[in-house]
Amino acid sequence: QVQFVESGGGSVQPGGSLRLSCTATGSIFSIYMGWYRQAPGKQRELVARITSNLLTRYADSVKGRFTISRDNAKNMVYLQMNSLKPEDKAVYYCNKIGLIGSWGQGTQVTVSS
Repeated sequence: QVQFVESGGGSVQPGGSLRLSCTATGSIFSIYMGWYRQAPGKQRELVARITSNLLTRYADSVKGRFTISRDNAKNMVYLQMNSLKPEDKAVYYCNKIGLIGSWGQGTQVTVSS
């Protein structure tokens, strides 16, 4: 089973930027990938997805601010997060779309003044 390791989180002020990275233990070729997040007291939600042919889709809450990308040769997925808002605070996870595999440890993103 493919596993995922997230990194790149941290603490920033509103308006700041972070770049999250996700490394898969196996090939992600032909796999639709996504970034999910879970804020305290809330359900995990899908915020961005990217297909095998590089089509992307974003949750309304992050549209225009986040950009998902992938490098299949490196088995990696990225999430560029710009113009961060306090409501973006959450633990961010990467995983497959649809047939979800095991969850990694996630990476914490904190946005506060």
